[in-house]
Amino acid sequence: MVSCAISGVRFPCLPSVYNTKSQSSFNGDPLCRKSLSFFSKKDPSSLKMLAGKSSYDSDSPNLAVTTSTATTTPTPEKVLVPTDGNASEDPLVPHDVECLTMEDNQIVEDKEKQETSTPLSESIIIGKTEAKSMSIPPPGSGQRIYEIDPSLTGFRQHLDYRYSEYKRIREEIDKYEGGLEVFSRGYEKLGFIRSETGITYREWAPGAKWAALIGDFNNWNPNADVMTRNEFGVWEVFLPNNADGSPPIPHGSRVKIRMDTPSGIKDSIPAWIKFSVQAPGEIPYNGIYYDPLEEEKYIFKHPQPKRPKSLRIYEAHVGMSSTEPLINTYANFRDDVLPRIKKLGYNAVQIMAIQEHSYYASFGYHVTNFFAPCSRCGTPDDLKSLIDRAHELGLLVLMDIVHSHASNNTLDGLNMFDGTDNHYFHSGSRGHHWMWDSRLFNYGSWEVLRFLLSNARWWLDEYKFDGFRFDGVTSMMYTHHGLQMTFTGNYNEYFGYATDIDAVVYLMVVNDMIHGLFPDAISIGEDVSGMPTFCIPVQDGGVGFDYRLHMAIADKWIELLQKKDEDWRMGDIVHTLTNRRWLEKCISYAESHDQALVGDKTIAFWLMDKDMYDFMALDRPSTPLVDRGIALHKMIRLITMGLGGEGYLNFMGNEFGHPEWIDFPRGDQRLPTGEIIPGNNNSYDKCRRRFDLGDADYLRYHGMQEFDQAMQHIEEIYGFMTSEHQYISRKNEGDRVIVFERGNLVFVFNFHWTNSYSDYRVGCLKPGKYKIVLDSDDPLFGGFKRLDQDAEYFTSEGWYDDRPRSFLVYAPSRTAVVYALVEDELEPAESENGPAEG
Repeated sequence: MVSCAISGVRFPCLPSVYNTKSQSSFNGDPLCRKSLSFFSKKDPSSLKMLAGKSSYDSDSPNLAVTTSTATTTPTPEKVLVPTDGNASEDPLVPHDVECLTMEDNQIVEDKEKQETSTPLSESIIIGKTEAKSMSIPPPGSGQRIYEIDPSLTGFRQHLDYRYSEYKRIREEIDKYEGGLEVFSRGYEKLGFIRSETGITYREWAPGAKWAALIGDFNNWNPNADVMTRNEFGVWEVFLPNNADGSPPIPHGSRVKIRMDTPSGIKDSIPAWIKFSVQAPGEIPYNGIYYDPLEEEKYIFKHPQPKRPKSLRIYEAHVGMSSTEPLINTYANFRDDVLPRIKKLGYNAVQIMAIQEHSYYASFGYHVTNFFAPCSRCGTPDDLKSLIDRAHELGLLVLMDIVHSHASNNTLDGLNMFDGTDNHYFHSGSRGHHWMWDSRLFNYGSWEVLRFLLSNARWWLDEYKFDGFRFDGVTSMMYTHHGLQMTFTGNYNEYFGYATDIDAVVYLMVVNDMIHGLFPDAISIGEDVSGMPTFCIPVQDGGVGFDYRLHMAIADKWIELLQKKDEDWRMGDIVHTLTNRRWLEKCISYAESHDQALVGDKTIAFWLMDKDMYDFMALDRPSTPLVDRGIALHKMIRLITMGLGGEGYLNFMGNEFGHPEWIDFPRGDQRLPTGEIIPGNNNSYDKCRRRFDLGDADYLRYHGMQEFDQAMQHIEEIYGFMTSEHQYISRKNEGDRVIVFERGNLVFVFNFHWTNSYSDYRVGCLKPGKYKIVLDSDDPLFGGFKRLDQDAEYFTSEGWYDDRPRSFLVYAPSRTAVVYALVEDELEPAESENGPAEG
């Protein structure tokens, strides 16, 4: 797709209309599976990097327009991996084939030539470099899932096949690539590799007919550094050091690869580029050779924190994290926002939009350069400094990683990189996400596996991220991408012909790599489908994620907020919050960034609407809408945290009820129909966070922020999200009351809009004295002080609500109160934990 820009914002000029008919395949693409390793053995060993300064030539060419009037349609060619020389006879299981587009659609190399080529296990180890002392456990039996969930036995054929595919991939990686530890270091083989004698640049572009490295370093001369191609479609050039020993490409130089492709001559940013920048006044981005002097490189000073038992995640976007209408920097986020997150009581920050994306308004989800951090916010070293500071504060740093799709931008990204439609992606309609207008990876391609696995490894190794939130996993796992699909929980929806086995196997392998090489790292999957086994270890037959995002909760709250209070059902709320699979942990949230975008509303805005603009000052009277909104905002967040999962997430600003939506700067957009979608004059006014509102003690936002902080600190003290003891004793529709225990805490929620209850009996497990540890009606939190914070509550024996004991409380309308057992005053025998219930 051709793209254009208005004031630096890129829009598609001619959106393609794709065939949306599902192309289900039990085994993925029947033509595209895996490729051979393609490395020669003549790369020098990588040593310390040296760099110099470079000038910026604003007149240098950025040739990206096709110069050929003819376009050839690439024909996939089957290339056998040289194992035993046998291909699968089963058409549904096309064993060991790969899609490679060759010049003039000629057949690549016949089987005899492949059998005489360099074995993969030798060619992968360039320069005989030693592998790091890391190991990944071999695959297990994959059978424990049937013990965990006997219902899965009815789908054993599918699940065992899935596991056999996973084991086959692992075995072939071991056999031909030297193991997953080596395979996941593709960035040491492709892209720019600095050595003692110069720089080697390699690029996999099998569709290209000719290639040359161009840039500031050679005055953009396409004849200066022409590349050579091996039989596997890898182009290579070696640039020796200058006579004075300095590197041939200075640090900061612009670089691109020029290729003659089936679609014409084009300039592309190297696929493995580590930094990419859009110059002022220009539309395309430029790849930047990033290799600062040793003394200028950021050195991490602080160890990564140990993985906490419970996760309290603060979801953040660096660019929009300023109170001012501008793009914030990594440095400002490090100095201003990280201390705020720590003070609020969160123990992890999840950062969005890290991978470079040319379209800012995509929220970082249309990635163009997968190995490059977003240049709008600073340099790679600036990002490293941010992460190091977070570690100093004891915060984990999770990355919102996008492997579910890629930008369709042909100027800056992977789309049509070598002039073919099926390079990194599926060809035809299967390779296009019609709703997201983006490209879809071919997870059955060997080189796509190398690229994505290495990408995940890169961010953990180079930047010291502590884990990932994988975006769009539902879209990956099904050929229908979850679109126009209602998941009812029927297992046939998960284990059938619409399941993309290649994608699921990739997720299993990447989780293997993450947990094997980085034992404390965390992987979270964004899955709305409820795929069984999603959070079961790979060795047991699962997909291997640590947590699933409990996405149904946020949808339920939006559904309820469009109803009258009288129509809320306590049982419905409890069911949604607790509807998760046994032994599969969840991250719950009342709202994330999705609910804050233009076109939607935050919970606070659903509750209080325009009254938020005029009645949030404490020196003027409130309104019933504001009083209701503040009360329910606190209750919704606490019950979500209390019942929704083993971890909790909040999008920045929502902790104090941010009053406005997110609207990225954008100009007017003209559709192919001629219709014009108005922009916002490229304004950043709604693309920032008004932290000053939450900090202002004269505004009601402050009380909401104080309550969120108290929630996090109570969880830190009592660890209720990960307690094995959880029991829901009451969900009374008439009283509108929900009572449950988690750990040694008793939670009492009164959702009634007018009724308060004196001497209200609540059941409990353990005997003794209870005290209030969190009260949403506390004046500090914008409440009405209807409870005595110093009151003591003593249990009485006798069954109530299926609990062996109970105590009496006052439950004011629209309040949430948490009672804690005062264990230090109990007799030793009484303080022992009883058996988990519920």
